[in-house]
Amino acid sequence: MVDFRFDIKPLFCQPIIKVTSNLLPHTFRGDRRQSLDATAKMSEIIDSLGLLSAKAQKLTKPVTTAQRLRSSENQVVYILADVDKRVVLGLLKVGTKDLYLFDEFGQTRKVPNAPSILDFYIHESYQRSGLGKELFETMLSNEDWKPIKCSVDRPSDKLLGFLKKHYGLVRTIPQANNFVLYEGFFDDKQQPENHDQNQNHQIYRKKQQQSNGTAGMHLTNSTHLS
Repeated sequence: MVDFRFDIKPLFCQPIIKVTSNLLPHTFRGDRRQSLDATAKMSEIIDSLGLLSAKAQKLTKPVTTAQRLRSSENQVVYILADVDKRVVLGLLKVGTKDLYLFDEFGQTRKVPNAPSILDFYIHESYQRSGLGKELFETMLSNEDWKPIKCSVDRPSDKLLGFLKKHYGLVRTIPQANNFVLYEGFFDDKQQPENHDQNQNHQIYRKKQQQSNGTAGMHLTNSTHLS
């Protein structure tokens, strides 16, 4: 858990808050002076959690910072706190990205505004307590997303296990980038039309089977999750 020199309770009217590029909780109500104070405190909270997440992943720099969030209109951070104990427990950063992805048949698709899981961290002392699921479910409800329709940026083995355990996601579609997506991501499965495309499909099916067999061991710089 993470505690701060200031009282977090005024920022958390509820255990999970949503923060966008204005760096204010979605529940915030106040004047300009209060807004500036809340923004400064939220920046410190986001930066602290981002550093802890990066440390857990053994990254050289954090994926999530207040500065990055401020400059990203299409990203959102959900933050979980124990309001009674006045400590912050974790974060989940999501957003939309324009991606070029391979479908189940190895054909390249341009996917505008693809739902993306970008960073997921629960403090080590609160892992395996159901809080990760609670945070993830809150995000899905607010964004109106389905797990199978989400691309995941460089997931850890823990996150892959989390998605398998809670949502039954196992069979991945091999990609040339760092994103992982699952069978069912594409609504319209375009069948290959010629022999070359069929061969391409068979190659990708073999890669997919190999990928499923290694359970994501080839992935690096992954997000950290409980």
